[in-house]
Amino acid sequence: MQLRRRSALALLLAALVLPGATATTGAAAAAPHDARPQPLSRFFDNTAVSDNSRPRAADFDGAGHSLSAQDLAAAGWSPGAALTLDGARLTWPRTAPGAPDNVRAAGQAVAVRGRGDALTFLVAGTGGTATGSGTVRYRDGSRSPYELTAPDWRSGPLSTKAVTLPHLNGGQERPATGVRLYAVAVPLRPGREVASVVLPRLPRSAPTLHVFAVSVRDTGRGRTGSWAASTAGYRAVGPWTDRTLRLVVHSGAGGPRARIRIANTFAAAPVEIGAASLALRGSGAAARSAPVPLTFGRGRAGVRIPAGAEAFSDPAPFTVPPGADLLVSLYLPGTVAAAPVHQEAAQLSYLGATGGGDRTRDTGGAAYPETLSVWPFLTGVDVRGGPGSVVALGDSITDGVRSTAGANRRWPDVLAARFQTQRALPRYGVLNHGISANRVVTDRYQGDGVSADTGGVSAGHRLERDVLAQPSARTVVVFEGINDVRWGTTADQVVAGLRALARRAHQRGLRVVVATLAPCAGYADCTATVEARRSAVNAALRGRAGSAFDAVWDFDAVLRDPGQPQRLRPAYDSGDHLHPGDAGLKALGEAVDLRALVPGRG
Repeated sequence: MQLRRRSALALLLAALVLPGATATTGAAAAAPHDARPQPLSRFFDNTAVSDNSRPRAADFDGAGHSLSAQDLAAAGWSPGAALTLDGARLTWPRTAPGAPDNVRAAGQAVAVRGRGDALTFLVAGTGGTATGSGTVRYRDGSRSPYELTAPDWRSGPLSTKAVTLPHLNGGQERPATGVRLYAVAVPLRPGREVASVVLPRLPRSAPTLHVFAVSVRDTGRGRTGSWAASTAGYRAVGPWTDRTLRLVVHSGAGGPRARIRIANTFAAAPVEIGAASLALRGSGAAARSAPVPLTFGRGRAGVRIPAGAEAFSDPAPFTVPPGADLLVSLYLPGTVAAAPVHQEAAQLSYLGATGGGDRTRDTGGAAYPETLSVWPFLTGVDVRGGPGSVVALGDSITDGVRSTAGANRRWPDVLAARFQTQRALPRYGVLNHGISANRVVTDRYQGDGVSADTGGVSAGHRLERDVLAQPSARTVVVFEGINDVRWGTTADQVVAGLRALARRAHQRGLRVVVATLAPCAGYADCTATVEARRSAVNAALRGRAGSAFDAVWDFDAVLRDPGQPQRLRPAYDSGDHLHPGDAGLKALGEAVDLRALVPGRG
């Protein structure tokens, strides 16, 4: 009894001294490291969400400020909402506004179960960016340390946030750029089952690290990526009302039990997908045979995707052939005025008529009178089985800009076909995550709001979503940096950015290959200064800096004109002197040593 009284007193003191405290119904934030693990909700000791009519019911930051329940609901983040963020399935706290809904990290032992590649936390910092170290405990008795960083909810980067909310409850302030929450993943030891996680314990003088949810992320063990594209921006469309999109994509790896991935990245509001289907393409918008309906969440015909989140369809009885055109049809029952898009599709897709209703099951193409040159919402197709995926992370050259539209002649397409036609190595899927105008170090698109800029957030800011969260990713090829040096980034900064990408990918167990930058003399802004930066990056990658990678591919040597090495070889030049044409892209895809992409072989 005396021990219980002392524990109760410790709980009371912790609530009094920690900033942002509110009435608590759970265990103490300062629970000892050796405490028996409990569900995260048992530790909730802070209230972040208030109703607009009762803003004083919550005090997230210790200064009387809180998140608006109405803003969260408008974003689709209602109590108990299912949120898939960077491949991780999380649940927004089920608590009502004004009730404890998050825990201030202070060494609590949280019960978490599962196998996967990462542990994902839904977090935010108050009082600044909060960073601390914790421990993952596995069922076999082993442990691994991790470091968790929660960006500040008011000043953290927009480009990596999970969601932005427009208002701040409490006080008179109205933030110019909204308030934000973050999904942050930390690596796990491969093959081990998680039993619990000990949250970081931060000094009392440090910013506060708030945790709303945590789960083990399984990126698709036993699945292989067949096709993918990055969300490159959030741009105005249509508006589209009661219409069906029929998107044309080209498979790499084949296999059974296909599923699709739909993303609502960068959005401020949820999107309703009323129905979806998958088919082999015949010609134009017509399917070769009746499309296969897709379901979501164990059998539902449609899905509502919250702002910033994504959704996977249930695996469908559909076998994807390698190297085939597929039709992915998405029915939008409401009005969509803006959408996350991949801008440079190099492929025509199709759009049903306004008010045309659900045409996802149409075999013919007559219901699709309009065309699209972008891929909205759709970000992936994967299949059951197979050895896993190689991810190509790059810019417009990887994206296939200036290649023949509809012909699938991007260099990752060439690489995918090579994997599927050989038998000596695993037949990896190759996922193209090139974005035209993308950079390694800085964001082109700032990551929030409707914008005409579709150059994407930086490679560093999209690595989690576009590489680490991809289905069974084994290797990443980074071919990027020419846009950085063209727009003023120094060679040292580019090399440092590339090395940082390699460190993060290595932490997750991926093999990392980097490619030298291609020549661009003759393009309008490829000046002598730009050439000096490009040459310096390449020299560093061929030299000591290359030791940070598992392999260095000399794409510069493949593409350059032997007589004028600052320029593309004429036969490989698309005509603008920056982008290779079909022949140059084929040369890149065929120059790759496939063994260098297989862990343990290169």
